[in-house]
Amino acid sequence: MRRPYRVVVAKPGLDGHDRGAKVIARALRDAGFEVIYTGLHQTPEQVVQAAVQEDADAVGLSLLSGAHLTLVPKVVDGLRQQGLADVVVLVGGIIPDDDIAALKALGVAEVFTPGASLPSIAGWLEEALDRREEAGTGV
Repeated sequence: MRRPYRVVVAKPGLDGHDRGAKVIARALRDAGFEVIYTGLHQTPEQVVQAAVQEDADAVGLSLLSGAHLTLVPKVVDGLRQQGLADVVVLVGGIIPDDDIAALKALGVAEVFTPGASLPSIAGWLEEALDRREEAGTGV
């Protein structure tokens, strides 16, 4: 890791299940990331403001509610409006295979579904942020 990257982990929407988000937050922390967990029931606007306030390098969104095609675009658009288009957005949770391409077309860098290993998620994020740094587009 080129430097300790800052990652906002958020649970947008009304889904009240956050065990997975907490597990991911802990795994990223243990891998050397600085993690900010926003808690449950965040609006897309709150997630964007957390990314701004925390000077985030990445935003991880955990969704189990089926609202990913509504909430994720609002977060991605909000980041762009705040001048944070270079913040890496990753999504995890119950995401149907048919929706993954749509999320990536919106600007999501990667989607992790149940069964993805914690080391693979942390490793992918580290590599993605290191590549961004090397390209000179870091926050």
